[in-house]
Amino acid sequence: MSQSAVPPQKIKVLIVDDSALIRSILKEIINSYPDMEAIGAASNPLQARDLMRSLNPDVLTLDVEMPEMDGLTFLEKLMRLRPMPVLMISSLTEKGSDAALRALELGAVDFLAKPKLGIIEGMREYADDIADKIRAAYLSKSRLARQHGSSVTPRESLPAVGNRIASTEKIIILGASTGGTEAIKEFLIRMPADAPGILIAQHMPEAFTKSFAARLDSLCKIKVVEAQGNERVLPGHAFIAPGHSHLLLKRSGANYMTELSQAAPVNHHRPSVEVLFRSAAKNAGPNVLGVMLTGMGKDGANAMLEMRQAGAYNFAQNEETCVVFGMPREAIAVGAVDEIVPIQEMTSRVLSRLAQGGARNIRV
Repeated sequence: MSQSAVPPQKIKVLIVDDSALIRSILKEIINSYPDMEAIGAASNPLQARDLMRSLNPDVLTLDVEMPEMDGLTFLEKLMRLRPMPVLMISSLTEKGSDAALRALELGAVDFLAKPKLGIIEGMREYADDIADKIRAAYLSKSRLARQHGSSVTPRESLPAVGNRIASTEKIIILGASTGGTEAIKEFLIRMPADAPGILIAQHMPEAFTKSFAARLDSLCKIKVVEAQGNERVLPGHAFIAPGHSHLLLKRSGANYMTELSQAAPVNHHRPSVEVLFRSAAKNAGPNVLGVMLTGMGKDGANAMLEMRQAGAYNFAQNEETCVVFGMPREAIAVGAVDEIVPIQEMTSRVLSRLAQGGARNIRV
């Protein structure tokens, strides 16, 4: 089914949350869209288990903190016994962000963030985002069973790339959305300590990017941080766009630097992959290797073509290993991609291209 296609029947959603208010709001939001339906609601995982058997939902929304059994424990059991698309409901706190990231490792497709204040208005304000996440989860259904069970333990990093490649001139620019947290981890965890500098735009709420960067930093040989702006982009460092700002690459004399912008969302996102990629096309051109990973939508596709036209060499994750083959497909469709690669091979292919010189000839 194409990304924009409407399923032949409504997407059946089961809501699992101990808050009657959240259950009511989610049901109202879901039922307001013509392509989806809230077919049931449970206040705890034990009720959810019985409803799953009788209702056979396509997508599950699952709260992290619940009575009887917490959401993560239930998710782990669910993915072992009956893998299915799950959206986690998490609070916008440090504890909530850690739990959400752990849920993604266990197999959840994505997460919804509960607003801290004004929960009714806050949830309704993000109704379209919630609907898009449910659609993305539905699109991941056919790949979920096959992908679940892949190892989440740290991989061995690849050998050092050597001084010729570990240059401050070479930059890796990466974009991702739905499914991207695990794909980014797969990519970074094998990077050697002297890998070129890396800038990453991943669609993620503000409260979660710092925890995401810290989690990656604990697993990788390279240093992974949430970008603060005006940092020098050096080998062995990766910068994650903070959830509140666009991340850009700029040039300052002989150095590449990070830059943050509070400009309006682009393609409904801030941070936007389009903004990051366009800045790389403008300021680094043939020194760039671009990487587009799993995600719903088309954010970054046109700017990735601009990178390629400026001399960058670009990679896209293949359909078989994407959670949602949206953003890579759009980049391929506009002619922005040089190689289509499984996520398990992406790091080695990027480093191999760097060994060959990285850039491609500029297309006129």
